[in-house]
Amino acid sequence: MNDISQRRDFLKLGLGGLAVGTAVGLMASSEEAAAQAASDSLLRTVLDRGHLIVGTGSTNAPWHFENDAGELVGMDITMGRILAKGLFDDETKVEFVKQDAQQRIPNIVTGKVDITIQFMTMSAQRAQLINFSRPYYVEGVALLTRPDADNKTYDKLLAGGSNTRVSILQNVDAEKTVHLVLPDAQVMQIDTQANVIQALEAKRVDAAAVDLSTVRWLASRTPDRYFDAGKQWNSMLYGAAVRQSDLDWLYFVNTTFNTAMFGHESALYDAAFKEYFGLDAPVRKPGFPTI
Repeated sequence: MNDISQRRDFLKLGLGGLAVGTAVGLMASSEEAAAQAASDSLLRTVLDRGHLIVGTGSTNAPWHFENDAGELVGMDITMGRILAKGLFDDETKVEFVKQDAQQRIPNIVTGKVDITIQFMTMSAQRAQLINFSRPYYVEGVALLTRPDADNKTYDKLLAGGSNTRVSILQNVDAEKTVHLVLPDAQVMQIDTQANVIQALEAKRVDAAAVDLSTVRWLASRTPDRYFDAGKQWNSMLYGAAVRQSDLDWLYFVNTTFNTAMFGHESALYDAAFKEYFGLDAPVRKPGFPTI
């Protein structure tokens, strides 16, 4: 038998095995998956329980907030539904526990929730207490401006030099953060995020330095009031938090997120990305991994 014939036979065998493996995989039920999970893994506990418990917030659009119908929605909420879909083939099999930001880690450590999905910035310090999932969003700082302003774009703000005024939430690094991209701008530090944006609306400043997700949310929902100046910096990773020492659960979460963000089960993630950020998710190109 020549090399070409051998290769053809190998491909036939491989494709046959793939078909059988796919069929078996599709037939596997939640009960069977639970039986295969380690007895002390949260994955088995969640599958046996029949629903997922997610810790999250309820007051921060576009991440977690209540819509006009009183339903909890947002990008964090969608990530929880993506996990429920992966666990039970039913995105509704999830219970959301509303918690303050200070409870994000304690509720994981004590087991009150299975996972926290609450726009949580990944850091080495936090990773000493919990395990992070793979990132599901890259946050940053961006410039929100007014669509009716002459200097609404980043280039115009930069050209304005010391005449450009920028509001930002008061903190020890506020001036440094703004001056990284607008070195000569006047910086107005303000006590709350709402007041940072209100200063822009009142025309006390030319731009508000806020989270990139906030800029995209406001500019896409109310383009007559807000404009994305087109500058982003200071990347920060958002990840879900799970308890330490449970690799089965962590691997499941990561696999589900990867499949939703980069694989063939991306409908929920893509729809949420469009809804909450006003953008189409990047096209996934088969071939060399870009994950």
